[in-house]
Amino acid sequence: MEGALTRIAYVLPAERSPLEVLRNYQDVIAAAGGEVLFECKKEECGGAADRSSSGGGGDMSLMMYFFHESDVKDAAFSNGACAVTTGINDQRFFAAKLPQDGGDAYVTVQAYSLTDDLYCKELNGRTIAVVQVLEPKARDKKMVVVEAAKMADSLSATGSISLYGIFFDTDKADIKPESEPTLKEISTLLTNEPGMAVIVVGHTDNQGAFDYNIDLSSRRAQSVKAALVSKYGIDGGRLTAAGAGMMAPVASNDGETGRAKNRRVVLVKAN
Repeated sequence: MEGALTRIAYVLPAERSPLEVLRNYQDVIAAAGGEVLFECKKEECGGAADRSSSGGGGDMSLMMYFFHESDVKDAAFSNGACAVTTGINDQRFFAAKLPQDGGDAYVTVQAYSLTDDLYCKELNGRTIAVVQVLEPKARDKKMVVVEAAKMADSLSATGSISLYGIFFDTDKADIKPESEPTLKEISTLLTNEPGMAVIVVGHTDNQGAFDYNIDLSSRRAQSVKAALVSKYGIDGGRLTAAGAGMMAPVASNDGETGRAKNRRVVLVKAN
């Protein structure tokens, strides 16, 4: 499965047992319509039940598969590093499926208590919850190409039309070949409406700095304008390119499904 992976380790109060933490997460998932796919505890999970993500020799641990020591970027003996690299006790784990608009998301929660009275003694006995969420990759390329007639209707009725059939690689402004059907429909629209002028507005999600996204969306809009002029013979004087960055979201940026809806090109009727 492809998608956006979020991985966070939480340090929780010692009085919160791993089992209690696990059940709280399961209650939230059940309330959202999700279901638990697998659950285990201690040695049932396989491998060494007293090891987290570090240590040489011996059996592998569950944590080594999900969050290997080489993936830990926190400084040695910091709270972040201690949370996932020291000895553990009372390991609990579950995997669940959570329905979303763009497809099912998958969640894993591994909870345990730390056992280290030397280098990480300040966290000794504390409960840790390592939460991983894999959200489905947005199916941008499966969105239906908007026909020129529907573009014209929307521009007449509302003054704008959002297009999801123009594709760019992440952080790039070069138009991908699979964008051709939508570009062709735009050119048909402008050919059928010779007196129409439009503003081509690029929009991004909120990943990255504000100024960076303004620049990226502007360059993408310029690329669309350039393609319409050079490949389809549209008069450049009828096209204005602009970038709105992250300023006008149409969905929440908290998940990949919403971010995909915000990454778009909008045509705005200029006359």
